[in-house]
Amino acid sequence: MTSHRNNLPQLGGELLLTDSGLETTLIFFEGLDLPSFAAYPLMESPEGREILARYYRRHLAIAADHGTGFVLEAPTWRASRDWGAGLGHDPETLARINRAAISFLSDLRGTARGIAPVVISANLGPRGDGYKPDTAMTADEAEAYHGEQIGWFADTDADMVSAFTISTVAEGVGVIRAAVKAGLPVVVSYTVETDGRLPDGTGLGEAIAQSDALTDGAAAYFMVNCAHPDHFREALEAGSDWLKRIGGVRANASRLSHAELDEAEELDDGNPDELGRDFARLRRILPNLSVLGGCCGTDHRHVEAMADCCAPIRAA
Repeated sequence: MTSHRNNLPQLGGELLLTDSGLETTLIFFEGLDLPSFAAYPLMESPEGREILARYYRRHLAIAADHGTGFVLEAPTWRASRDWGAGLGHDPETLARINRAAISFLSDLRGTARGIAPVVISANLGPRGDGYKPDTAMTADEAEAYHGEQIGWFADTDADMVSAFTISTVAEGVGVIRAAVKAGLPVVVSYTVETDGRLPDGTGLGEAIAQSDALTDGAAAYFMVNCAHPDHFREALEAGSDWLKRIGGVRANASRLSHAELDEAEELDDGNPDELGRDFARLRRILPNLSVLGGCCGTDHRHVEAMADCCAPIRAA
């Protein structure tokens, strides 16, 4: 059963941690090969599910230690029709895996002791390359494309839908519209370049304002992901009312650009303590920043540093 679909606790100001760079952790620390950067095929074997369970439990333990809630993001960022086809999975198989991923997280939530609230988020990614707007879609096309995967989540225990590494307003708007039709709270997370702008040149504040205007403010909140805080802090400091709409950040530890990250053969995991302090500064700028986590190059160490710097108290 869904626990928070009608009342997301992060909207009430509760601090919730989430996980870090799932795919980079699996590739660089677990030694796994993830074609198309897709983690969802791990759901197909007991060994793969155990690898995922260990990953999530490491992060849940940090929330338990710091007395925070947690957002469990499904490993389904690449589990949509186009990406799945490239990995040999038809829509029927993808529907089964997406639903199984939410069931898997629901079981994890049931075993999470001393952590409340735990929110289950149905995770989806861009249709194309999240680092550049290479799949030009209208909002209607994006709604139709993402509506399929969102529909697979509608009758599961998912509390919400989160779309990450979105690079155009049209795709973000399509996601929001599809989730609203499915009756699911929705979050869109835009990615930015080193200049604080979306890959198509749209300013972050402009993207959020446009998204709200085109959807009657239907998104629960917005996030920023797959960028270092240095890349978008200046845009935040120059912002105004739209800052209130940012409820979460999943940042990179690396200051490299997206192009540089694409070409990197070694992991740049930055400095966990420094990133934790960056998040503390972000919370002073963003009045409704409640969900804290990592993206490319981060692992549980970075999330623990965020908790050390931002959690009001450590659990006894």
